[in-house]
Amino acid sequence: MKYIKTKRLILRDWKESDIPKFIRLNGDKDVRRYFPNVATPEESKEFVLSAQSDIDARGFGLFAVERRDTNEFIGFTGIQVWEEEGPLKLHFLPTIEIGWRFAKQHWNQGFATEAALGVVKFVERNTDIKEIYAYASSINYPSINIMLKLGMEKVQTFEHPLIMEGHSLKTQVVYKTDVKKRHRFRL
Repeated sequence: MKYIKTKRLILRDWKESDIPKFIRLNGDKDVRRYFPNVATPEESKEFVLSAQSDIDARGFGLFAVERRDTNEFIGFTGIQVWEEEGPLKLHFLPTIEIGWRFAKQHWNQGFATEAALGVVKFVERNTDIKEIYAYASSINYPSINIMLKLGMEKVQTFEHPLIMEGHSLKTQVVYKTDVKKRHRFRL
């Protein structure tokens, strides 16, 4: 099923054929440079199954993204629900988080921003969600730049409890946006 179309992208359900491509994407050290490690094939497959389960249950989630011109799977973008339980004890939980990850050959072409803007418009038009949060390592400038392009504002810095002391990824930043405010962006 197709959920969101933008000028160049389709955000849709996951397909079985996406899994090997997603495993390769998550095994790329450059793609995972702002994570403590690369993902195993099992972790990538579990991610896909969990993402599709959320989409089936809620009508939204972390969608597979494909290019409209080539029908090629290039990554994911979407939103997920963060509950209070779990290792992240942040003041704004439970909440909705927006996220993205793309194969390296599709970087620096505006795909992540375009897809994320499509998700924000989808949320605005199809849900009663009022706020969306995003978080990333404080040194993950590419993701922070996308957050800023979405009109998000920084609300918190925290030390990630699952990352060891002294690691360059330990300090994380949290941004948020009010979905119901009209965005100055157009798809």
